[in-house]
Amino acid sequence: MLKSEKDSTTYIGCSEDLKERLKQHNSGKTKSIKHKLPMVLIYYEAYNNKTTALKREIELKNNSSAKEKLFNRLFSL
Repeated sequence: MLKSEKDSTTYIGCSEDLKERLKQHNSGKTKSIKHKLPMVLIYYEAYNNKTTALKREIELKNNSSAKEKLFNRLFSL
């Protein structure tokens, strides 16, 4: 999960190379968040296979209760 330092919005994505993907985002190569740069990594989950990782990404993007639980855990400190 990335957070925009510009407007504090979050971005959820999936990548096999987290460091490289963050570099790509911050260099403006992702049109959907280009206007929100810079982005910082605030949370990640590691999985043994791509299928499981993609299922979790979809769950967080499409299931508001799963996303709400994660946000509560992260931001209710």
